[in-house]
Amino acid sequence: MIRRAIGLMSGTSLDGVDAAWIESDGEQIFALGPKATLFYEDALRIRLRALLNRAAELATDDPEITDLAHIIAERHAEAAVLLARGADIIGFHGQTILHNPQQRRTWQIGDPSVLAHKTRMQVAYDFRSADMAAGGEGAPLVPLFHQALAATLEKPLMIVNIGGVANITWLGADGAILACDTGPGNGPLDDWVHHHTGEPFDRDGALALSGAVAEDRLAKLMADPYFARPAPKSLDRLHFSGSIGQSLTGLSPADGAATLAAFTAASIAEAPVPPGLQRLLVTGGGRHNHAIMAALRARFAVPVEPVEEVGWDGDALEAQCFGFLAIRVARGLPLSLPSTTGVAAPMQGGQIKRPIY
Repeated sequence: MIRRAIGLMSGTSLDGVDAAWIESDGEQIFALGPKATLFYEDALRIRLRALLNRAAELATDDPEITDLAHIIAERHAEAAVLLARGADIIGFHGQTILHNPQQRRTWQIGDPSVLAHKTRMQVAYDFRSADMAAGGEGAPLVPLFHQALAATLEKPLMIVNIGGVANITWLGADGAILACDTGPGNGPLDDWVHHHTGEPFDRDGALALSGAVAEDRLAKLMADPYFARPAPKSLDRLHFSGSIGQSLTGLSPADGAATLAAFTAASIAEAPVPPGLQRLLVTGGGRHNHAIMAALRARFAVPVEPVEEVGWDGDALEAQCFGFLAIRVARGLPLSLPSTTGVAAPMQGGQIKRPIY
């Protein structure tokens, strides 16, 4: 059954809500429609950034959590109604404030009841919990969408998503699929730039390009045990915060930014994937960072291109993914596989909240 969905995504960059329209049966993609972005106001962004830093200490009924969950749902509803072109289901990921697979804990805030009420549509949500309860990493969730989107492209192919954390989907010519979080994405670089310049991120990688990579500091960062783990694997946005704070002490803002951009690229290049790669496509905010893209091209012997080169929209891809996954939830199809999250068997997941009339 073909359905039309609106996917919503708010990443750990905390800039706002991306919304995108998709038509699919949860296996094939038939149409990709309009997109929109609703930016968070500065005060909300500041509250969310503070929440990320102390989420592990908070109870689920903490008043700040309750209040922000309601606000997040309202902002997502505002984004969704911008695209309500005959859609009948919404994919609502919520705002991740904690992801710790070792403790079997993942936490996304946002009230699906509020979203269903505001939009008068079914809302699919809670995409990660079932996978983690069954022993999976709970992330990444984009691989099955990437596989559908890349159905006609030459393989082996690797799709790199550089958000707050970077993750990859490797697609083999025989239909094989492998995925994992590779390491830091834009998150540590955004934090570094915000701390040293007051800007929310390194626009176009200008600050990183003006600095020099501290190779000795980069080597220390790459010694993190995470990189020796086999895939599938995932991590929290703040996983490297302690080591980055120690390793970059004394560097200028530009040199620190250059080193962090190189760290993102180096960790992607260390992804444990089979040989024979033909092409690397980059999506997420990191594809706009010229320092990260240059560092990736220096480390890979195959074409490294933004996803726009194959006609995809890198600013809408994650939101489109959650529309796709919402349809899979409604059909009872798996959201994750042993080769994407480490779960023991293909795993269904998600819940559906319906509006109360």
